Amino acid sequence: MSERKDLELIAELVPAGSRVLDLGCGGGELLALLRDRKGCTGYGVEIDDTKLLACVQRGVNVLQLNLEEGLAMFEDASFDVVLQLDSLQHIRNTETMLRETARVGRIGIVSFPNFAHWPNRLQVALGRMPVTRVLPYEWYDTPNIRVGTYADFEVLARKNGLQVLDAFGIQGGRVVRRRPNLMASVAVFKFTRG
Repeated sequence: MSERKDLELIAELVPAGSRVLDLGCGGGELLALLRDRKGCTGYGVEIDDTKLLACVQRGVNVLQLNLEEGLAMFEDASFDVVLQLDSLQHIRNTETMLRETARVGRIGIVSFPNFAHWPNRLQVALGRMPVTRVLPYEWYDTPNIRVGTYADFEVLARKNGLQVLDAFGIQGGRVVRRRPNLMASVAVFKFTRG
């Protein structure tokens, strides 16, 4: 599976012409894809200098901010879509960031490694922490503060008054809707304030 295919599947959730904020945008690949294919505009937020340079080279508007400090600089509903792809597991105050995502955007889209994917469960049952394409780090050198599951996010969304508009897993570059908590390595949720 390619990371590019994952991005293309997530890009399908973003309406054409949307104003987008991508939190933890990396090198800006998704924002560039949304700009070029769907006429979207917006900004990326990234802290890593190397990734900021990649954004600039792609012609992506990017702000260097630490997401741990929140999104106070953005007004309510100032974006159509706020993306938070593969970054929730790196943030200490996940609930606050999730509420801020819903406040700043009319729609939020998150994705994260699904720790409940069956190969991860098997590795844990064998006494080891999983190391996979989606979770590529050993337990002692991971940038992840936490791990989560598809099922856990459903509970977190309800607890924070969010309405899930769409949810699925991704495995092997394909959408998984049947038993995604078990069968998908990546969880994806599209939501709005309830």
